[in-house]
Amino acid sequence: MLHFSKYQGLGNDFLILEGRRGQLTAEIRDPSAEWVRRVCDRRFGVGGDGLILALPPEGAADLRMRIFNADGTEAEMCGNGIRCLARFLADSDGSPVGVRWSIETPAGLICPELQGDGQLKVDMGAPFLQSDQVPTGLAVSDRGLPEGVIDLDGVQMAVAAVGMGNPHVVVPVEDLDAIPFESWGAALERHPMFPARTNVHFLRVHDRRSLEIRVWERGAGPTLACGTGACATLVAACLLGLSDDQAEVVLPGGPLQIAWSGRQGSVLMTGPAEAVFDGVLSPDLIPSITPVMQDSVGTPQPASELFDCAKDCSESCLRPDNCLRDEAQQKVQAFLNNTSLDSMLNLASESLEQRIRSRYERSEG
Repeated sequence: MLHFSKYQGLGNDFLILEGRRGQLTAEIRDPSAEWVRRVCDRRFGVGGDGLILALPPEGAADLRMRIFNADGTEAEMCGNGIRCLARFLADSDGSPVGVRWSIETPAGLICPELQGDGQLKVDMGAPFLQSDQVPTGLAVSDRGLPEGVIDLDGVQMAVAAVGMGNPHVVVPVEDLDAIPFESWGAALERHPMFPARTNVHFLRVHDRRSLEIRVWERGAGPTLACGTGACATLVAACLLGLSDDQAEVVLPGGPLQIAWSGRQGSVLMTGPAEAVFDGVLSPDLIPSITPVMQDSVGTPQPASELFDCAKDCSESCLRPDNCLRDEAQQKVQAFLNNTSLDSMLNLASESLEQRIRSRYERSEG
């Protein structure tokens, strides 16, 4: 049985799989695009804007995050996603206010912090403002960021690009409701000026401390929110002279507080993330039988404290006469053969009920 949790940040929703103790199989730790698309499908799967894996760190951090878009592509970073992961960690571990996690991502080390009101403040790192760092074919202007004019079917569009570990293009407009949002968003995402494709944000400036954007996410299309996009928008608006270095960025799913103090150093993002529900994937949605034993409430148990079959036997089996994987698979198969689906679901339900009860007891305390 494979447990998952569903979390959302301003309506940007993700499936989260717990794997910090190495309990996920190789097929899930390095998932196929087809499987990601299937579980993220809102009609034939669980549904979500993306999939997040909480994994053991490769360095001195607390953990490592991998995040996949709903189309199966892997993203370098996601601001809403990392807030959802931090909220998941706090709920799972019973973390106190003020706890700070160091999380490895393809975009670098990101450090979210749990606030007293339950929101998450995230140090998103410094923005990337060189063309090759975004990446983009736009040249850096004297205002300090890549910008220029792009022609879309005869429409001359002034744009600016910012990297937040992933690429973003910001397009100031007068009226967010008057633009052909989907056609422009799809065209800009795959425009030749953005060789790695890009997230697209149409910006309306209400005043120097109030910005509003509509989001077209790379690999997902229209979404209710994008945390890295809100950060990129504030940086672009600030350098373009449209805003101060702190502002509220309103997205379709709600507001985020973004600060880039003194136009240098890290961008700070503060916003909510909430649990939606916990569940168990049906066997048909699991890519392979998990060679990890579980106890009576579904808690993964390591096969050995000293020997990690998944890592130590990556090239070939080092224990052919006493293979932990074979032994685990035999036990799992025996469990599946001797346990009805109803019994499995009852075991999972008891575990999830216990976890949800403890989450609410902590929040009420």
